[in-house]
Amino acid sequence: MFDDVAAKYDLTNDVLSLGQARLWRKAVARAVDARPGEKVLDLAAGTGTSSLPFTMAGAYVVPCDFSVGMLREGKKRNPWMPLTAGDATRLPFADGVFDAVTISFGLRNVQDTVAALREMLRVTRPGGRVVICEFSTPTWAPFRTVYSEYLMRALPPVARAVSSSPDAYVYLAESIRAWPDQPELAALLQEAGWSKVAWRNLTGGVVALHRGTKLPE
Repeated sequence: MFDDVAAKYDLTNDVLSLGQARLWRKAVARAVDARPGEKVLDLAAGTGTSSLPFTMAGAYVVPCDFSVGMLREGKKRNPWMPLTAGDATRLPFADGVFDAVTISFGLRNVQDTVAALREMLRVTRPGGRVVICEFSTPTWAPFRTVYSEYLMRALPPVARAVSSSPDAYVYLAESIRAWPDQPELAALLQEAGWSKVAWRNLTGGVVALHRGTKLPE
């Protein structure tokens, strides 16, 4: 499914999010706070667009995705990037090699959430950090109702107009509605072994940034 949407993925995201996707990427970059010489794993990186701010900060970034089609599209745009195919529940990396691990709008698509969170913990060095950016639950009840209606009614027709695979965005709407809210995802992070877990809402809770730290050994 993600192979099919690769060509217009970034454009479609900008349209469907009413331009908010770019602001969310900036918020992720600030939260990760990548520094020169650090190693950052960007999971569900797709075409690698989300990885660019970390490289610009001087970090060594490994964009990793399950979709080979997405990675091929990314390689066309940025052939210098070390784009890597990988399953988030069985990452192809050694223990404790990354200073930070981040995933934006991809954890929702992994079959076993806790297994993925444990893998992220495994490949992070002691004292390292995780930043998760994911769709969540709007905090204001009236807006929550409007948002839910947009997802199920407006999003599919808009996707048909701009996406290379509209059916994928029907799945997108359904997966967002079924996803855990902010406290539930925080609890999953703690269950997986992450410490100092916290979150911050973006766009009224449409998206939430969750963070965690791997305790020093």
